[in-house]
Amino acid sequence: MKKIVCFGGGNALPKAILAPLKKYPVRITAISSMADNGGSTGQLRNDFNILPPGDIRRHLLALSNAPDWKKELWRFRFGHEIFDGGHKGHNFANVFIGGIEYIIKDYSKVLKIIHEFLEVKKHQALPATTKQTQIVALLENGKIAFGENEIDVPKKHNPKLKIKKIYLKPKVKSYSPVLKILKETDLIIIGPGDLYSSLLPCFLPDGMKNALQKSKAKKILVCNTMTKLGETNNFSVADFASETEKYLGCGLDFVIYNQQKPSPKRIKEYRQEESSILNPVRVNKNLDKKKFIGTKILEKKGLIVYNPEKLVKLIMSKNSS
Repeated sequence: MKKIVCFGGGNALPKAILAPLKKYPVRITAISSMADNGGSTGQLRNDFNILPPGDIRRHLLALSNAPDWKKELWRFRFGHEIFDGGHKGHNFANVFIGGIEYIIKDYSKVLKIIHEFLEVKKHQALPATTKQTQIVALLENGKIAFGENEIDVPKKHNPKLKIKKIYLKPKVKSYSPVLKILKETDLIIIGPGDLYSSLLPCFLPDGMKNALQKSKAKKILVCNTMTKLGETNNFSVADFASETEKYLGCGLDFVIYNQQKPSPKRIKEYRQEESSILNPVRVNKNLDKKKFIGTKILEKKGLIVYNPEKLVKLIMSKNSS
């Protein structure tokens, strides 16, 4: 049974990779950065000094074999408080995970309990670190953007400014079980997801880069289909790959990217639904075809995203090649 590690957070990775991938004879470990500080998650972090539960809960839900009532409860929102980004109320899973952590003060036990509740058996969702930290972005004008939420949805800085680098404050160590898993895994999948606020922060805890450099696993980046205001303005496929390799500290084996041109009407509709979405990621000329794998597997309608089943089928074919 192949061992696969998936890095990322938010909604993209669970839908595009985790849910379809668990149908294969593989053992998945999904890793999130633990630096989220927006919405319900951010409020709970501030009030109770807990680790951010948002990405872990999404990963667990995608990997779950629990009955529908548990999954519905996991997604349930209650309360009327409005958070940044328009999110209303607290998510049950956020409160459940945060409450357990607040009471028992041992995150390894928290993980055991929530995996059991959602009936996640052969797979697992793990944190990149179990220490409190925040993402800091150094901008091209020398100023900084503090926190995942400010990088993700800029409010206090000009979103047209390029991000020069990101780092964690304070510096933290990687969660040791993750480092052990990286020694034994067969395949590493990165993305899709927000580059600077979701994907790359996973590699920042001390020890992570070294473990990735030593790992003999094939490393695949799933390049985003669209650029995003404040993070990847005017990015090309090569830009996504080079930035990822910089934070990985080693090369990628494959980069999967979209070469299907969506209609102007569909792009406009996507922007109306997601105001931070800009344009399709530029495809560079003369990309190495052995490494860069162009695809035409977008969903036929709706959001401009990959078809999950076709995407995972392509990834698995590259893993066996």
